[in-house]
Amino acid sequence: MKKVKHLDSHNEPLHFTYADRHMDETVSKYEIPEGGMDARVAYQVIKDELNLDGNPALNLASFVTTWMEPEADELLKCSANKNLVDQDEYPQTEEIHQRVVSMMGRMLNAPKDCDPVGTCTVGSSEAIMLGLLAHKWTWKKKRQAAGLSIDKPNVVFSADVHTCWEKFALYFDVEMRVVPLKKDQFYMTADQLDGYVDENTVAVGCVIGTTFTGQLDDVRGINAYLKKIKEEKGWDIPIHCDGASGGFVAPFVYPEVEWDFRLAHVKSVNISNHKFGLVYPGIGTVVFRDRSDLPEELVFNITYLGGNMPNYSLNFSRASSMVLLQYYNFLRLGKDGYRRIMKNIMDNAQYLEEKLLELEIFELLNESKYLPTVTVRLKDHNADNKIIYLLSDLLRQFGWIVPAYSLPADADSVHVLRMVVKENFSRDMAEKFAEDMKHCIAKLKQDALDYEKLVQEARAKGRVC
Repeated sequence: MKKVKHLDSHNEPLHFTYADRHMDETVSKYEIPEGGMDARVAYQVIKDELNLDGNPALNLASFVTTWMEPEADELLKCSANKNLVDQDEYPQTEEIHQRVVSMMGRMLNAPKDCDPVGTCTVGSSEAIMLGLLAHKWTWKKKRQAAGLSIDKPNVVFSADVHTCWEKFALYFDVEMRVVPLKKDQFYMTADQLDGYVDENTVAVGCVIGTTFTGQLDDVRGINAYLKKIKEEKGWDIPIHCDGASGGFVAPFVYPEVEWDFRLAHVKSVNISNHKFGLVYPGIGTVVFRDRSDLPEELVFNITYLGGNMPNYSLNFSRASSMVLLQYYNFLRLGKDGYRRIMKNIMDNAQYLEEKLLELEIFELLNESKYLPTVTVRLKDHNADNKIIYLLSDLLRQFGWIVPAYSLPADADSVHVLRMVVKENFSRDMAEKFAEDMKHCIAKLKQDALDYEKLVQEARAKGRVC
């Protein structure tokens, strides 16, 4: 009789992933293990842990792209091993990088007599810091040439900005002048700037599509205000537009709104390509209106990678994949494709607004006009704001990730739920979300009824409740 060969877990002729000895041992978490494991087992262990994360397709908290076409996924795989900074080794990758920057400069309506320049970054946080650093340096050079003090630079922006603006002020020793919100106005206008800007202002920051409410600062009005200040006092203060969220929406949804390089004081813009540029994270871009707006002293010429390579970044080595994926989208979609996708996204956001309003407990904080975000608060302003946070928690039971938060000062009495509608959030998903929200509201009402019933029973029995 032929003997059956038994499998030895340490010397297996066949490999069964879940029968591997490492599957019934504690996996090392905080220290590199002494020995390794089979590649398929290591892959499966990590993949199984990632199942505990939220589903990216149901993540309505994040603006970041969670889906791309299969061809883009293939391009990602074949370019992951190229370092974007190695321009001498990968000259065509750098050529594509410059094409992406140029295309975005023209998308932002840089005048024909200007030469828009910039760089792709790991995200808008780096892009904002690079833009503001350039303006601080320009301010510094002008002050030094005039024999004036450079001790007290400041930057002015509204309380509706992303945290990275505060980081810039702290990290680079610039006074932060924050224009507060109002209970009934959640964006910045020109009439709020008196007393905030002065001769030491290196830049005014304007937001195109705020994280909190999806609105726009009044860039056109602020540009006119700064033009008047320049004429009257000689202070030439630039605007840096934070288009992290709205920079790719505006050109295709409301191109008639002037907020970009059509306005003379807008000298730099940052955009998060990994948001509505429809590219995976992480990639952002900072674009300057003209080459003259980027001080030459801030651009480093590097020779130790071979050749002579200009570099303007806070980071050095970074993946080239996302730059190539942005170029893929530009070629694949064209302007017409972006218009169609953005229209679908905005239409689905407005549809979701309608479905939520039908539930009769919400009111819109603003309409989805400038950004595909749906931001709602309780219609009853006297209701317990805890309901907003309970709904956020209950939605998690259906897999939905929806943030609940209060607005910045001085509008922090307003508590909201915000849903970001992205490319892969279909009309069908909007209907499913609204139905799940209806179930969550019903559960809260039932729980309240059950609690009141318990209170009444306790009181009837003479218990203190």
